[in-house]
Amino acid sequence: MMRISSLFTFCFLSVVSAQTVYLAGDSTMALGGGGSGTQGWGVPLSQFLTIPVVNDAVAGESARSYSDEGRFTSLINSVKSGDFVVHHRSMSAPRLTQSCILTSGIFFWFGHNDVSAGAVDNGKQDAVGDGYNITSTVTAANGTQILIHSFAFYIENAVNAIKAKGGIPIISSLTPDNIWTTTSPIVIAAGGRFVTYAQSVGVDTSITYVDHYDYVAQAYNKLGQTAVTAFYPIDHLHTNANGALVVAEAFVRGLLCGTSTLKNFVNAAGKAVPSTRLLVNESSFVVAV
Repeated sequence: MMRISSLFTFCFLSVVSAQTVYLAGDSTMALGGGGSGTQGWGVPLSQFLTIPVVNDAVAGESARSYSDEGRFTSLINSVKSGDFVVHHRSMSAPRLTQSCILTSGIFFWFGHNDVSAGAVDNGKQDAVGDGYNITSTVTAANGTQILIHSFAFYIENAVNAIKAKGGIPIISSLTPDNIWTTTSPIVIAAGGRFVTYAQSVGVDTSITYVDHYDYVAQAYNKLGQTAVTAFYPIDHLHTNANGALVVAEAFVRGLLCGTSTLKNFVNAAGKAVPSTRLLVNESSFVVAV
């Protein structure tokens, strides 16, 4: 759980007694999405897992604001040894061409709201750059100078705190907006810098990385621009319930195609998730075969 909205998403899975999956991110994952009939993909995710899902995603959050507001601290305090936590981040990475290439783990999801805010700080923007030690000074509305850190700084601090408690973090890229290329072939546009940032966090902290962006892009490209546009009732970022389901299925596909033990908690419905779907109408789907 930034492109234009919140890019941050964090998912935590517990694999011990009272196992639980915790999701932390922005509106693209949250209950109620961005409002006006939209829905986050964290809501339908629970129907594909055998353990409870706690969706702590909050609309408008970034990696920085989620940290500064103490939300990461609260989540970390809830983590038990053996739990999985997933972080979702966005930035462009090489596009995958195979349907099963990625891995999974504890899930974090941010990026949409982490983008630069302009002359006046908004409390959400991160220092620009791919690395832990990058900082920047920004100006608050009252003229105060504030030192801010990179996306990696906020996420890696959370990852390391979770690992220290015996949790199992997973980093995931953000998901695509409804933005397509303008020349043939017409496909979902490439991811931005936060996809790359997420991948780098996975490498730097030696945790699993899931390219959720690519799995969703594969599904969207199969459905086509007209069908996918029906998923976005208010803007190019927030999906309706049908779109949220497709995005959740893409994440489950990523789990099944990877090596994380989180996939051991995917139920029969999740294992039946197709690698592609054909849209029949806005409320009915059939599996492409």
